Amino acid sequence: MPILQPKLEIPLSARELPAPIMFRSAYVPAAGLYPEHQHAWGEFVYAFSGVMEVKVAGHHYLAPPQYGIWLPPDVEHVGLNRYEAHHCSLYLSPAACAALPRQPCALTVSPLVRALLEHLQQMGAHHPCNAAQERLLQVLVDQLVNAPSAGSYLPTSDDPQLGAVLRMLEEQPGDNRSLPELAQAAHTTERTLMRRCQRDLGMSLADWRQRLRVVKAMPLLEAGQTVETIALDLGYGSASSFITMFKRLVGATPDEFRKGAAGRSVQPQL
Repeated sequence: MPILQPKLEIPLSARELPAPIMFRSAYVPAAGLYPEHQHAWGEFVYAFSGVMEVKVAGHHYLAPPQYGIWLPPDVEHVGLNRYEAHHCSLYLSPAACAALPRQPCALTVSPLVRALLEHLQQMGAHHPCNAAQERLLQVLVDQLVNAPSAGSYLPTSDDPQLGAVLRMLEEQPGDNRSLPELAQAAHTTERTLMRRCQRDLGMSLADWRQRLRVVKAMPLLEAGQTVETIALDLGYGSASSFITMFKRLVGATPDEFRKGAAGRSVQPQL
């Protein structure tokens, strides 16, 4: 797994940023890893393509392109991506974080926030910023302050039985076993599994499984696999049923998502 290092102008041990708000973007290879670290400033992570994941104190935050991950200052975290990704980070001084959530979470990314992030990436925002860039960065922070919090898009659980079921589905997302069958495989009851899903995940196992399949489908779509192949691999009997589920959760069909991802991808600046 390639070990990645955030490209900052100051060391992680520093207590202050050179500016109240800073932006950077990076292309990272598949299976990239930012080892456990922390910093005195807040960070908002967004993936233009691919899916970024952040682990914080046993919690696993995962954000496909309609979400970004918010990390308050002084939070130890690990960043990783299972597939190639193009992501950006918005760094905020503690004072600039005052109106943002005090706990790590996923924030819903509006079309305006996405457009601002893409614009900053395309123009190569860097420090020091000019006055126009500073105003743009402040507008972006204002939008994040008002962004709905989604917790973790694909939450996990430390519960032995539920955790075992989630791992089984992670390894085989096309697994179509019913809730009673999964409960039996985890040596628990259907009722217990349902109760723990609501307690730890905040949703039913069926809803969680659909989110998992969306997350698994995204990099495959970006890689050019056909919708029919992806649908079958993810356990759907037809492409149409997969398309219906994907559009309901993502707000776009798989082909629309693929075209949008291609449009968002920008060639690395050499």
